[in-house]
Amino acid sequence: MSIETYRQYRRILKNTPFNGKFMEYNWGELPESVDAMWMPYIQMFNEFSRELANVVNEFTRYTHQLAAWSDLLAPLDDRKKMNAILEFINPVATVAINLPYVIRSRFIFATAHLSHQANREKLGTAWKDTFPLDDEVFFDAADAHAKGWRRYKVLKKRMEGIGAKKYQKATNDFRNAYNHRFSPRIEVGITQVATRHTKPDGSILYSFGGVSPLPLTSIVTLLEAQCQCCYQTFEAFKLLIREHEEAIKSY
Repeated sequence: MSIETYRQYRRILKNTPFNGKFMEYNWGELPESVDAMWMPYIQMFNEFSRELANVVNEFTRYTHQLAAWSDLLAPLDDRKKMNAILEFINPVATVAINLPYVIRSRFIFATAHLSHQANREKLGTAWKDTFPLDDEVFFDAADAHAKGWRRYKVLKKRMEGIGAKKYQKATNDFRNAYNHRFSPRIEVGITQVATRHTKPDGSILYSFGGVSPLPLTSIVTLLEAQCQCCYQTFEAFKLLIREHEEAIKSY
């Protein structure tokens, strides 16, 4: 049954409209011969730009795949539907729902590191390597080291749109619940039947009812919107890098 279901999925996938796009590689424009002081920037850019394209493209592929699975699920009986969810859909959907937060963090990480290195041109001999350790690089690091670049303002706004509150609410805070508690199920199943709350007077209240599963059709709609946010962020990131490159070329 699993083999036949997967064959049906592959047939549907071929005819599923592709609503995304793929990020490009090898778009850096720094000359091959630059001062050795820019070696950290060049090596970081080569890795970061490649890995950002990889993760956004991965997100795009998963979203497209889930759109096909969504079309396939509709006519299936409960047994075949559950089999498809367990065998194929859950792993992809779980990763895909979490990817916007991963992607935003990686854009922040790359922006902070590269802007810090590019600041050598702005600060000259006053530049000091006071950058935090990698496991301490958050939005405040990007703000601190990229604020002097014109293109950062737009990039920051784009990064803030990835995995924002609206997405968090629409997925019933799937990321945090999945990693720390019990997340909503995909398509079938109830979780969080009994939940603990604090009332305004400080007393404790238990509520009963549960959290409904996330319909795959809704997940696909949310993910497609997040893909667009990622594409816009990638383009804004490229513009910041162009600004870095112009400064480095004139150093």
